[in-house]
Formats: sequence, C-alpha cells, structure tokens
Amino acid sequence: MKIDLPPLPYSYTALEPEISKTTLEIHHDKHHAKYVNVANQMIEGTEMEGDDSEALLMKAHKAGNQGLFNNAAQSWNHAFYWDCMKPSGGGEPTGDLADQIKKDFGSFDEFKKQFDTAGNTAFGSGWAWLSWDGSKLVVDKTIGAGNPMTDGKKPILTMDVWEHAYYVDYKNMRATYVTTFLDKLVNWDFVSANFAAAK
Repeated sequence: MKIDLPPLPYSYTALEPEISKTTLEIHHDKHHAKYVNVANQMIEGTEMEGDDSEALLMKAHKAGNQGLFNNAAQSWNHAFYWDCMKPSGGGEPTGDLADQIKKDFGSFDEFKKQFDTAGNTAFGSGWAWLSWDGSKLVVDKTIGAGNPMTDGKKPILTMDVWEHAYYVDYKNMRATYVTTFLDKLVNWDFVSANFAAAK
C-alpha cells in the first residue's frame, strides 16, 4: 500500500479566476505528485510501507528524518489544502466554529488579521494554519513542510504560501493571494467539520 495522490475535489477550472487552471495543473499534478512519489520511494521495502502520510510525517519528525518528513508532510499538507478551498468560497463561517473564533480571537476580523499576518510573514516557503490546540483555536505559520501536528495541535485550515501556490496568478503579490484566499476561496464547511472532529 502506498500514499495516494488524491484527485482535486473540483475541476481544474473551478477556482478561476482566483486560482487558474494552469496553477492547479502544475501545483497538483507536478508538485504534489512529486512529494507523494518521493515519499513512496523512501518507504519502499521498509516497515513504514503501508503507513499513511500523517503517520509517516509523525514518525519521520520523531526520528529526525528530515527528507522523509519533508515529502510525507508535503503530501499531507497539500491533500488537506485542496479541501480547504471550494468554488465561491470565503466569507465567514457560521455555527460553533464562528462562535469559537469570536471567543478565541475576539472577532472574525481579528482572526483574519492574524491569519493574514501568518501567511505574509512566513519567510520564504511555508504555510499558514488555523488549529485546535486542545483548548482553543490558534493561528500558526510553519516554514517549509512544517505541520502543527508535530506540536500536538489539530489543523482545521491551511493556506499554502509556497510561491508555486500563487506565482502564476499573482506574481510577487503574496498579500493579494492571501486576501483572496480568505475572501473568496475558504471552504468553511470543511473547516467546520474539522473543528467538530478536533474538539
């Protein structure tokens, strides 16, 4: 059993004009696929063959195996990221998640401000996250393939800020991509389901 490359949960044109068909084809079919393929090559013939990407990234982190961690974590991060977006997404969440965001950040606008800052200040390549730390929602940024699970948190939303996620469409304007992600792309139904499962 190997790590799979999951298909996108929407068509290659579904997120246009915010994210182009070209970006999704390159990002999913080339970048994500390479992480999956390399991770599978690294575990072939080992006792980790058959582990899913979450188990692999945690084992690799514990063992200090940076190469395997990078590829397993990026496999997990990207599969999660695709589900964090949907056509005509964005806006604000509702229900329990909305209440928890208001409780933990003071307001949805303050959450957006912190998430925006995390995305824009991840130096080089990285990710912005909304996670459940066991008692409250927290915003984090990670560099490279980093994932909050290695700190005992449960991710419920992520945004990829590696250049390959946005450069075709936004060039060097990462801030515009970050704003667009929050305003027009976030799949709050998926995030709310993750929150319900994490608590």
